[in-house]
Amino acid sequence: MVLAPKHEDEDERLAELESYGVLDSARDPAFDEVVDLLATMLDMPVALISLVDEDRQWFRARHGFEPSETPLEQSICAHAILGDDILEIEDTLDDARTADNPLCCGVLAEMRYYAGAPLITRSGHSIGSLCVLDTKPRKLTPAQRQLLMVMSRQVIRQLDLQRALKNKEMLREEIDHRVKNSLQTVASTVRLYRSRITNAEAQDALDAIGRRVDAIAQLHAELNLTSKMHHVRLDSYLERVAQLLQRNALTGTRVEIEGATRIEVDSRVAAALGVIANEFAANAAKYAEPESGDEVVIRFRLERTGPNRMQLICSDNGRMRSAEPVVDSLSSTSLGARLMEAAATQIGGTLSEGRVEGGFELCADLPIDMHRSESDRVGRVSQTPARGAARAAE
Repeated sequence: MVLAPKHEDEDERLAELESYGVLDSARDPAFDEVVDLLATMLDMPVALISLVDEDRQWFRARHGFEPSETPLEQSICAHAILGDDILEIEDTLDDARTADNPLCCGVLAEMRYYAGAPLITRSGHSIGSLCVLDTKPRKLTPAQRQLLMVMSRQVIRQLDLQRALKNKEMLREEIDHRVKNSLQTVASTVRLYRSRITNAEAQDALDAIGRRVDAIAQLHAELNLTSKMHHVRLDSYLERVAQLLQRNALTGTRVEIEGATRIEVDSRVAAALGVIANEFAANAAKYAEPESGDEVVIRFRLERTGPNRMQLICSDNGRMRSAEPVVDSLSSTSLGARLMEAAATQIGGTLSEGRVEGGFELCADLPIDMHRSESDRVGRVSQTPARGAARAAE
């Protein structure tokens, strides 16, 4: 057997092949479909996606061929990767490279025909070939050669796509790890400073910062559970926020969620909602005074109110709150109230609050789709001069 010489850039070629991370992986329907279709279109009994490794060729996909790999000395594709064009051997028994190959001379099989298009990466390395084999001598037509080359480029594009997605996921995991560590460091620093000061106003400010960090941490966790990196399911996100609030709540405080609607929003809306829920719970735990002997119950309810609007209704069961007016007035200087108002305003939302039967309630009217909300506002502004001009024309 004539063993193919090593490629001139063999080390770089093998490194490129390794970077795809597909060797010895499970079968993939995306590649199986390629060889199945190619075998049908070219009327070939065998079609393979062959990746040429250091001492073997491994088949990413195979049609009509049972082994998942063969030794390098049996690899015709090792010859195909030495050029940039299709390697076509019309009769394998008449070619010195294949005449005594066990796959061609009847020892293992009787493959009398081979055509392979090299799989050339964007960096110029040939990592394998897309090949077809037949049990009788033959020759490809120009149209068949073109089809084989086009399909080989499609295989490389699919491999590139899968590698990019894999690298993106690895980068995402690394960023996730670093962000978690950073948020934990910030939270620990806030708690440390909080424990060392006695000024009540400073303590309140640090508590508010801590709650904001907690809300961001929950938002980050929710984003990493979804493939949509900028969108969040509010029912599961609100559940996470409620669990966090319950863990940090004082004894005698219960946090509940009532029928959270399945709504998906972008991360800015979710972050604002988290701040509002955190600050309301903090105020309720601090100021709500339920009936004697009862526990403080903090409830959150999420409702869709229009095509692009929703309401987060926050309530507690305090029959009264502290007499300090700063708690009940969003126009006050209360830090928590100002944080809630700022969070709502930044995304085009509004807040209303007041006493209701059995307690206190805050209603946050918020957009669902920030981009749509912004477009609507721009549209309304752009229409105003036109209406004015029309009236002037009359």
